[in-house]
Amino acid sequence: MTLLPALTAVLAFVFTLALLDQWRERRRGYQLVWAIGMLFFGVASAVEAIAVGGWNEALYRTWYLTGAVWTAGWLGLGTAFLLARTRFGYGFALCLFLAGLFTFLTQRRFDYEDAGGTSVLYFIAAAILALAVAIETYFQNERWPYLAAFAVVGTTLLSIILMVTTTLPPPGYAVDERTGVPTATLLPGNLRLLTPFMNVTGAFALVLGALFSAYVFMPKRRVLAYSLDPSQPGDQFLFNLFISPIAISVNFIASLPAALRALVTGRLHSRVPATLLIAVGAFIPAVTDTLTRFESTQFAHLGRFLGVVLLFVGFLVSVEVFREIRIPFTGVVVKGGRRERGVDPDVGKADAEPAGAPAASPGG
Repeated sequence: MTLLPALTAVLAFVFTLALLDQWRERRRGYQLVWAIGMLFFGVASAVEAIAVGGWNEALYRTWYLTGAVWTAGWLGLGTAFLLARTRFGYGFALCLFLAGLFTFLTQRRFDYEDAGGTSVLYFIAAAILALAVAIETYFQNERWPYLAAFAVVGTTLLSIILMVTTTLPPPGYAVDERTGVPTATLLPGNLRLLTPFMNVTGAFALVLGALFSAYVFMPKRRVLAYSLDPSQPGDQFLFNLFISPIAISVNFIASLPAALRALVTGRLHSRVPATLLIAVGAFIPAVTDTLTRFESTQFAHLGRFLGVVLLFVGFLVSVEVFREIRIPFTGVVVKGGRRERGVDPDVGKADAEPAGAPAASPGG
C-alpha cells in the first residue's frame, strides 16, 4: 500500500515544479494556482506514504486539510482563472451552487451531531457567490474568478481555523482497518462539511472546464443552436442559459465523429486530447474519494495515482509544452519549437467562448 502513494507524491511534486517553471516563464496566474493545488496533492500523498510506519495526529491533520479539503478546490480555481475571458463563469456558478446543495444534502444524509446549522450557512454562502459569479459573467466582467478565489481561499482559511481549534480524541487519527486509508470520522461535522463544498466545486470545475475547452478546439457540428449574448431580451437569454448545458452536451457528442476523423488524419488540435485526459484525470479520483464516504476505501490510492498520471499526461500532450522543451528553472532548451497544425475554421469559435480563448490545459 506504500508504493502507490509514494509514486503519486513524486509525480505530483514533479508536476508542481513543471507548473512553477511555466509560471516563472510566463507569469500566468492559473499556472501558479494549479501549482498550489498540485503541491497539496503531493503533500497529502506523501503523508499517506510516510504514515505506513504509523499514523499520528500531526500526519492525520495534515492529510485531511491538504488532501480531503484543499486539493480539488485549488485545481478547480486554476481552471476558473484560465477561462476568465470566457462565459465558463456560468459553469463555475453552477459548480458553486451544486457544491452548496450537496453540502446541505450531506448533512441531511449523515446528520453530524456537532454540525449545527453550518450546512445551511454553507449553502447560503455558495448560492450568493454563485449568483455573483453569474452576474459578473453576464456583464462580461473578467474579474469573476476573483469571486471564485474568495470562495476557495476563504474556505481554506476557515478549514485551518476549525482544524486548529479542534481537539481530537485519542489516538488522534482514524483509519480503515482493512486498507489503512485514513477516514474523517474523528473530525467535527462543521469541518467535514467543507470537504464536499471544496471537492464538488473543484472537481466539477476541473472536469467541466476541460470538456468545455475540448469542445472549443474540436471540429464542431451544432445540432442545437443557442446564444448567450447578453444583448438579447431577458426572457430569451434565460431560456438560452437554461438549455445551454443540454445544447453543448448534444453538440459535443455530435462532434465526436469529426474529431475522430481529425485525429486519424493528424488535423486535431492537440488541446483536445490534452483536455480530455485532464477531464478523465480529475473524474477518477473524484469518484474513488467519494466512495470513501461510503466506507469503500480500497480504490482510494489507485484512483489518486491514475488521476495524477492522466493530469500529467494531459499537461505533456498540450502543444504549449512542446513548443519548447527545457530543463525546469534553467534556460537550457532540450528541444526547439513545435508548431500546431492548422485547425478547422470553427475551432476557437465556440458558442459560449470568444475566438482564440485558451483551453483548460496546464500547458496553456
